[in-house]
Amino acid sequence: MARLKVQQTKSKIGCKQNQRDTLRSLGLKRIGDVVVKEDKPEIRGMVHTVRHLVTVDVIEGNDSP
Repeated sequence: MARLKVQQTKSKIGCKQNQRDTLRSLGLKRIGDVVVKEDKPEIRGMVHTVRHLVTVDVIEGNDSP
């Protein structure tokens, strides 16, 4: 399954509270933080909410045991 590499590129200062909460839920605390999440609809929706504050890269993964 693919993964999403999400990096915070802009500050959350001046943003709405729900956007701040979404960044924290993604695990992003400050500019430059990077998290890798599973590519799920829930995560895609969270990224869409803060799309102006983050950059996203798709990491292809092979699930061979």
